[in-house]
Amino acid sequence: MSQTPSSGSGKNLFSRPSYSESVRIGDILRKETVGGMVLIAGALLALVWANTPLRDSYFALRDFHFGPTLFGVDLNLSVGHWAADALLAVFFFLTGLELKKEFVIGDLRNVKTAAVPVAAAFGGVLVPALIFVAIASMSGGGELLRGWAIPTATDIAFAVAVLAVIGSALPAALRIFLLTLAVVDDLIAIVIIAVVFTDDLNLSYLGLSLIPIILFTVLARSLGKFFAKRAWAAWVILLPLGIITWIFVFGSGIHATIAGVILGFCVPVKRTDGREGIGLAELFEHRFRPLSSGFCIPIFAFFAAGVTVISPDKGSGGLLTDPVFWGIVLGLVLGKPIGIMGSTWVVTKFTKASLDKDARWGDLLGVTLLAGIGFTVSLLVSELSFGLESAHYEHAKVAILAGSFLAAILGALWLIPRNRRYKVLHEQETRDNDKDGIPDVYQQDDGAN
Repeated sequence: MSQTPSSGSGKNLFSRPSYSESVRIGDILRKETVGGMVLIAGALLALVWANTPLRDSYFALRDFHFGPTLFGVDLNLSVGHWAADALLAVFFFLTGLELKKEFVIGDLRNVKTAAVPVAAAFGGVLVPALIFVAIASMSGGGELLRGWAIPTATDIAFAVAVLAVIGSALPAALRIFLLTLAVVDDLIAIVIIAVVFTDDLNLSYLGLSLIPIILFTVLARSLGKFFAKRAWAAWVILLPLGIITWIFVFGSGIHATIAGVILGFCVPVKRTDGREGIGLAELFEHRFRPLSSGFCIPIFAFFAAGVTVISPDKGSGGLLTDPVFWGIVLGLVLGKPIGIMGSTWVVTKFTKASLDKDARWGDLLGVTLLAGIGFTVSLLVSELSFGLESAHYEHAKVAILAGSFLAAILGALWLIPRNRRYKVLHEQETRDNDKDGIPDVYQQDDGAN
């Protein structure tokens, strides 16, 4: 099924990226790998705690309320709510930085290059949503349809972590494709959260949020060198503006994590002094990634993933008969690969795009299976869809965990043999290069020993 690129001007779907782009993407992959592992640890700890005799203490901690009223906005929220709205704002700030970099200096700045992952991402959102809607409609629809967006998200940290563990010898372009796909997927999820889950829009607070946003933008652009040289400056000057923006966006009725995305877009990608070197966006990403990956995301996962699967008071019957459960599981496990593979096939069939000669459709299938790992954003959307008190919310969390785990297992089972084959081919190429005249002092000494 693989396609060999023609000798013409056709654009390769998995064409080799520039060296600087490969280095930058590689650095991100290493960081996301670590973050994915910590995320998994936080989720597992929550699952264990929520299914022990001490489960009541977990839910008491998650539902404990605290917080002041600032600028007329009531911030008396539960611990779980703080984790979802405040800590995830840091994650979305980094997402905003990455999105802007991709559109300014990354592969997405080129329309032809961006067309494939963008189309694949939209396919990976549309098909899972349609599967969920179809299953929910067969059961009467109504409130069930509110969860249509839950299986549409791909967790970049989780998916990349799995791929890094099982696919070390796979073509690097596949990992870059998964990362780019997940970035576009995040952008779609951000739009869904901002538009679909905004019920009552308060224009006064939305207008007030523009004041700290403009100040943040002006300072980030005019004092880029100052913030680059003094790490403390961002915490003292920009962070308070970020917090005020978050409060006003929260009060406006738009989900507060959108404040993080907006501020991420306000940070300049290129140096404002005209010199060569990394911009403030990349520097901020380097500084704040550990905070997001090592603290914010694991804490959110800890408070979002805790669900009592089976307890003495309730069996699993309600779970397995809930169409929400099956809509999410099938959306993640089947919808994601079908949507991504289908969209990619259409692009390569009706445009000049083609698979790189080193990549195969089978490799792409494995990557699309891993794209079915939906976690961070899916958990957030499930809460926004049904609310903490709904039984559907509890079932949705179990479905996200089950579907993500199944997607990871299927992806691993498919890609591990292919990774082993690539590793053998690489070793064979290395031996052939040695025989073709590449100096090897150890090989030359074999005759004397």
